[in-house]
Amino acid sequence: MAGHSKWAQIKRKKAANDAKRGQLFTRLVREITVAAREGGGNPDFNPRLRLAIQNARRSNMPKDVIERAIHKGSSGAETYTEATYEGYGPGGVAIMVETMTDNTNRTVSVLRTTFNRGGGSLGTSGSVSYLFERKGVFVIPAERVQNEEAFIEKLIEAGVEDIETGEATMVVTCAFSDFGAVQNAIQEAGVEPEEASIAWVPVSYVQLDWDEAQKALRLIEQLEDLDDVQKVYHNLEMTNEIAEKLSA
Repeated sequence: MAGHSKWAQIKRKKAANDAKRGQLFTRLVREITVAAREGGGNPDFNPRLRLAIQNARRSNMPKDVIERAIHKGSSGAETYTEATYEGYGPGGVAIMVETMTDNTNRTVSVLRTTFNRGGGSLGTSGSVSYLFERKGVFVIPAERVQNEEAFIEKLIEAGVEDIETGEATMVVTCAFSDFGAVQNAIQEAGVEPEEASIAWVPVSYVQLDWDEAQKALRLIEQLEDLDDVQKVYHNLEMTNEIAEKLSA
């Protein structure tokens, strides 16, 4: 099937940023607590919590930290509010920012300042979301797939929309509504994803030269580093030139 090579490059770039262990753990704990608050503390009956726990375990989060986060959410002790903000970066790059915060006014103020200083602008609701689709994305190390042909056939039966196979990684994309079915198919095949998430996937991309791309990527990294930010998505096309310069 046709591959989202640009998406895979974005994911690899983001994975390097998320290697900041303490910041990653904070985001995972927030996701677990909010998931437990909204759907209860039993992952067997709460798909969002089940996914959050799986991602926490993949990041080697200690069991007691996970359990405390579940208890905090189930008891209603946490007060985080979820919100997604939209904006533009240098060169017209569209940016989606998912946040969890205990102070919405602070979050909006910090986001606006960060966008402005980075040469972009915080937009209104709907200003760039039409350029993205909500998708399920699974990143799977190729070495974990023993029979690729049989595995892909099983994924197609589960309703996947796109599979990109590379030397080291397989990226599987599905409709938001098919996430659970595809997740079950992967588990039944005995394959453990490196990452599984519900993501904003671009429907079109903006191509910039290296100088402009650097400015956009700098803003994206600054947004990712903000305390209230969970995830950042963008539609900058990661050309071969940009990928090579980033890895240099």
